Amino acid sequence: MSNRLIELVRNLPPTRIALVGDVMLDRYIFGSAQRVSPEAPVPILLFEHEEQRLGGAGSVAADLAALRARVQIVGVVGRDSSGQEVRRRLVDIGADTRGLIDLPARPTVTKLRLVGAAHHRQPQQLMRLDIEDSNPIDPATAELVLERAAAAIDGAQILCVEDYHKGLLTPQVMAGLIELARRRGVPVIIDPANRTDYAIYRGATALKLNRAEAERACGMVLRTPESHKAAAEKLLAQLELEAVIITLNEQGSYLATRDGQRRWLQTRPRQVFDATGAGDMVLAMVCVARAAGADWVDAAALGNVAGGLEVEKLGCVPVSIEEIVHDLQLEARQRPGKQRTLEALLSELDRHRAAGRRIVFTNGCFDIIHLGHVEYFRFAKRQGEVLVVAVNTDASIQRLKGPRRPIIHEQDRLSVLEELESIDYLVTFDEDTPVELIRRIKPDVLVKGADYSKERVVGWDLVESYGGRVALAPLVDGRSTSAVIQRILSAYAAPDA
Repeated sequence: MSNRLIELVRNLPPTRIALVGDVMLDRYIFGSAQRVSPEAPVPILLFEHEEQRLGGAGSVAADLAALRARVQIVGVVGRDSSGQEVRRRLVDIGADTRGLIDLPARPTVTKLRLVGAAHHRQPQQLMRLDIEDSNPIDPATAELVLERAAAAIDGAQILCVEDYHKGLLTPQVMAGLIELARRRGVPVIIDPANRTDYAIYRGATALKLNRAEAERACGMVLRTPESHKAAAEKLLAQLELEAVIITLNEQGSYLATRDGQRRWLQTRPRQVFDATGAGDMVLAMVCVARAAGADWVDAAALGNVAGGLEVEKLGCVPVSIEEIVHDLQLEARQRPGKQRTLEALLSELDRHRAAGRRIVFTNGCFDIIHLGHVEYFRFAKRQGEVLVVAVNTDASIQRLKGPRRPIIHEQDRLSVLEELESIDYLVTFDEDTPVELIRRIKPDVLVKGADYSKERVVGWDLVESYGGRVALAPLVDGRSTSAVIQRILSAYAAPDA
């Protein structure tokens, strides 16, 4: 798995996020459901305990806080006990609540879920009761929302918008938010509502939406990579966006960007316990990753991981940085040894590309491993996420360097390289050059030592033809296989007569 992604998450800096959206309170009443009512064919829930959690934009605030973000939230709540509970819980997570507006005539949006378990089985949601007024807020309140949002956006790195279509984000408010952020140079990332007209989001930086929302917005069925691509490109063009991320449940997500990125970012299978809050967690992770300087591919890939962990929890429960790092490390440890046939390697690289990981390629004899090689591989790994090392066979080295080489035979060389942490995959080649491997693998980055000029690197023109690049690794003075061999010969030379 990507060491760079692990390090990115481990070292997430404190970020400042302005969050505007429909704030909710999620209530859960848990009980035992082992009998059916004699009054009607419904289960009887025997009360055991109740839990209250932040929902909607409140859930996103909790997710952002778990990712070390400082959050200033803007929204409306009722002047009721649920509103008081929302405020208290937002303060508990460290959010700045100065942007919340009390509306005495409007209830705090509340979702009450009845959750029952029987015979020690997993608890299941039996019913949900929604308490809300989803009519649009009045123009005076809309102006107040924009005033509070302007204060929150000042100094923020990202404006995060969570739209549940509960009346807060009217066309007036949405247009005002996007204009406020654009004037200040702050990116706007939106999790849209399931609306039929997405023109309300025109001019935002990015949308993070699910399959159903994308289907409704685009008027098409999304079941294939081709349909994902078509929908994303339609949204990019019509709404003048920089990026679109369509989440696809167990199939991961699809990313399209204005600069030409088109990635189906697949994810590993999960035990889905409750999908509630998964979209909120993806949104939070994408926002924090972008605020930390990640590109869209890395941000979307991390969103996949965070959303996948969320579905393994009951309800809206934030995923921690430690959980994300652990999951990335777990996936890395599940891989078998590093040696592959070319066909097996190509299959695995397809999955890495689908997850948004950059493929780095280098090649060589690597006859006697020394510090120069170790630093070389470290440099190569820093250029991307997956490092493929192609190793000359004994026969090809003899053609290249003469009959006295290699000093170390092929399988021994591979076994030593297997133990180097920087290397992800090893493949051998018997040809005089690795150009055919490069053609098949299509690496994003081709690495050679700085003793080469770019034009002398085999395959440089091929890699650059499809948008890849060449990276030249600095040399370590005095460390080369030839120098090591010469020192050995000098040390064991016959003494002078």
